[in-house]
Parts: sequence; C-alpha cells; structure tokens
Amino acid sequence: MNRIWALIERDLRRFRRSPTLIVVSMVFPLVQLVVLGYAFGGKLRHLKIGVVDQDHQLTAVKLREMLGAVTVNAETLTPIDYPDSGRALGDLRNGQLNGVLTIPPNFSRSVLAGAGPQVALVEDNTDQFVSSTLEGAFTSLVSAYNDKGPNPRVPAQATLSIVEVYPYVPYIQYLLPGSIVLSIFVMVMIGGGIIFIDDKARGLHEGYLVTPISKFELIMGFNLSGTIKAILSGVVLMTIGSLIAGIPRPFDPVRMIHMLVMIVVTALALVCMMFLIMVRVSDPLVPRAVFGVLNTLLFFPSGAVYPVQAFPAWMRAISTVDPFSYAVHAFKSLLLKNTGMTAVYGDLAYLLVFAILSMAAATALFRRTL
Repeated sequence: MNRIWALIERDLRRFRRSPTLIVVSMVFPLVQLVVLGYAFGGKLRHLKIGVVDQDHQLTAVKLREMLGAVTVNAETLTPIDYPDSGRALGDLRNGQLNGVLTIPPNFSRSVLAGAGPQVALVEDNTDQFVSSTLEGAFTSLVSAYNDKGPNPRVPAQATLSIVEVYPYVPYIQYLLPGSIVLSIFVMVMIGGGIIFIDDKARGLHEGYLVTPISKFELIMGFNLSGTIKAILSGVVLMTIGSLIAGIPRPFDPVRMIHMLVMIVVTALALVCMMFLIMVRVSDPLVPRAVFGVLNTLLFFPSGAVYPVQAFPAWMRAISTVDPFSYAVHAFKSLLLKNTGMTAVYGDLAYLLVFAILSMAAATALFRRTL
C-alpha cells in the first residue's frame, strides 16, 4: 500500500498544480447541462400559423375563435391571416411560417349537412418537433370543435385517466444524471491510463519502473488516483447541478450517501475501462483522437439525452454493454425518483464486475518494460 499511495500522492500533487485543468474539467459538464437542458427542455411556443379562411361563414368563425383561445391561453400558436393560400404557402417554404391552416369554401355547408367537413393543415415537416406539436395542437382543437355539448352524467364510452407517479420533470433535471456521468468521464480522460501515457512520452516512467513496484500496484495506483479526481468532479456536479436543475430537497443526506456510493463505483469502473483501452498505447496523440469517439459512443447510447427505447437494434446492443447506461439509470433512479439502493443493485453490480474485469485484463496486458 505504501508504493500504491506514493503513486497516488504524486499524481494528486501534479493535479493540484493545474487549477485551470481542474476548473475546465468541472465547468464543461455544468455548461453542457445548462445549455442542453434549456435548449431541448422547453415547450414550443409562438409557432406561426398562416390562416387562410375561404369560407367566412359562422362555423368557420367559430373555429377561428377557438384557435384564438389557444393562442391566448397556451401561447403555442400565433395565427396570421392570409388572403390566399398562394402567399401563405410561399411564406411557409421561405421559413416565415411553421404551418398553414386552410378552411375550404364549402366548410360551413358541409358542417350543416353533416357531410364530413375537412380543414387542411400544411406543415413544414423538416422539423419533426414542430410538426408533432402542430399536429397535437390541431388534433385537440378539432376534437373540441366537434364536441356537441356537455358530456352525459354516466358516459357510455370508455375514458382514459392519466395518473402521474412523480412530479413534472423538466428536461434539465432529466439531463442531470447524464451530466454527472459525463463530468466523471471528463476527469477520467485526464487520469488513470492517460497519465501513464503522458509519463512515457516525457520519459518519467523510467523512474518508477526501476523500482520493485509490481504491475498490479502500478495499475492500482494510477487507477485510484484517477478515481479520486473523478469522485471530486462527480460530487461537485451532483451538488451544483442539483441546485441549478431544481431537484427537490437536493441535500437530503440519505440520497446524497446513495449518490456518493454510485459516484465512487462509476468513477472506478470508468477509470479501469480507460486504463484497459490505453494499456498498450505509447503514442500520446492516440488518446486525443480516441476521446471524441469514446464520448459519442458511450454517452449518447446510454439514454442520457433520449430514451433508449427509441434507438435502433444495433444502438440498443451498445447500450446493453455500455457502463454509462447503468450509471445513468442509477442516477436517474436516485435523483428523479428518490428511490433507495434496492432499485440500483443491478447497476451497482454491473459496474463493480465491469471494474474488476477491466482491472484484471489491464494487469494481464500491461508490459512492465521501458
């Protein structure tokens, strides 16, 4: 342990002398949390809709009044009147409108005759988020328009009641677990195996390779020092990120203890994985080329940004073995659902086994040579 601790102390002293590196590695995940959380998390508002009324009768006026009510209350839509569909469609193609609602000339007559009246919504479907919002808003609007009066006291049709188990979770809170894992990974990328490659590039590794330190002690020292730095980064982001995201009761002591356990295990698993990847690398340029690929390959398939259920089969296969997936799932359970350790035992076990196997494989592959 004395030899292992000597390596840990050396690495932490060098890390302490780089305050810029410390700040940058911890600030980047916070910046990503804030920017992505507010960029993707809000509800779409003030979508510009061109309204072409070719009927001008009472039933068409009722439909437009209901559209005005949606505009005032939900502020999802901003209607703009157009005298003809040609100009409206031109502005839609030029990007000045998000959609065009056309009320045909015989709309009122079809309503009175019960002949299946139709209105047309022309939308810019190059943006799927906008088009889905428009379809949902106008589907609800038409359903309300077709309502013939108050519902009977005893409804004859089946109805659906929505029960939400947890309070509303804004996207910035949904993104926080992934940001914590990312902060740990950013610190991992500048510790563990990367430190050994940097030492080899500078010729510093010769000093400890001529000592009686064993392969296991050497790898354990580098991994533990990287784990300590990653834990510090994870704890900082957990604390500050919870305040920024508005997590209820962010300083709940029981939850913080559970989170700390997961941060420690996640940091150890990712550090061991990184040392395994870099154990045979000698060129210091290789890690710089690999970091971007690893970040994309591990972070996005983990479900940190979007649900895994929407992924294609090959991407779900990556998610199944990705340690990020299990860390993100555990942090979501602890932060957003405030569950206990029972809900994350599977994630904890996978990360521990992953760390042990990575450590064993790195020790077997490590060459204790100059």
